[in-house]
Amino acid sequence: MTTDSRITVVVISRDRREQLLHTLGRLAELPERPPVIVVDNASTDATAEAVARQYPEATLLTPDRNLGALGRNLGVRHARTPYVAFSDDDSWWEPGALSTAERLFDAHPRLGLLAARTTVGPEAVDDPLNSVLATSPLGTAPDLPGPQVLGFLACAAVARRSAFLQAGGYHPVLFFAGEETLLAYDLAARGWGVCHSPDVVAVHCPTGGPRNGRSAVMLRNAALTAWLRRPLPVALRRTGALAAEARSDPRAREALRQVLRRLPMALRGRRLLPASVESAARRLDLTGAASAGPEELTVRSAAQSPR
Repeated sequence: MTTDSRITVVVISRDRREQLLHTLGRLAELPERPPVIVVDNASTDATAEAVARQYPEATLLTPDRNLGALGRNLGVRHARTPYVAFSDDDSWWEPGALSTAERLFDAHPRLGLLAARTTVGPEAVDDPLNSVLATSPLGTAPDLPGPQVLGFLACAAVARRSAFLQAGGYHPVLFFAGEETLLAYDLAARGWGVCHSPDVVAVHCPTGGPRNGRSAVMLRNAALTAWLRRPLPVALRRTGALAAEARSDPRAREALRQVLRRLPMALRGRRLLPASVESAARRLDLTGAASAGPEELTVRSAAQSPR
């Protein structure tokens, strides 16, 4: 496929063949005609065969196991464009959105990741996350095109490839669900801007409801993110709150069990944020703007996106 697009779309999927094929059809209709990389996370429903047959122009990567969010890392490493957009098997981009994102990245060299506006379902209802991102208390830096944030929806984000790779991409301790805030932290820690632009629009059409255990995983990852990057009092407070919930909530009990199991690996990867980024994270903590920064807001939106 001939294309002038400087954005590659990376799509991850697992056992959602029909939804993925629909998404690939929508991406193929985009006027930007972006190159597409599909990472099939060890599906058992003949997803890879269907993609190869119906969309041979897409680059298909088939790791021998489920990589979770790390499938996006694999896709980014294979991309050859300066910018990378992300879709899940139930999301795609509005016509013109990727061209707009390309212009914003070209005009703002410090921009590392752009959190798009997300519409949900055939009615194109605004995701609640949009208003939280748009009113982020972190304000707008003069060299960035929108309000600074420390969180986003993974299937509605565009990244500068070099910044994503420098930050290390998504972290293996988290695997999937609520993994976005840690990447935002790591980009900001390296001086990259993370901001929201309502002019770049992603479409999210979740079907079938959240997968079993997703709520517990999101709670787990909120605590693990604190252990990986936040000061000890913050990590202890998050874990203590989870332990208190675990007395009456089976999801919290399962989350706490998983936190304790993964905690040694998290401690080995622990690296505190620079003072300026920690200050921004604390500001979000204090104002309760969790979705624009720490993990809790992403829980509400991303819990609808099975993968």
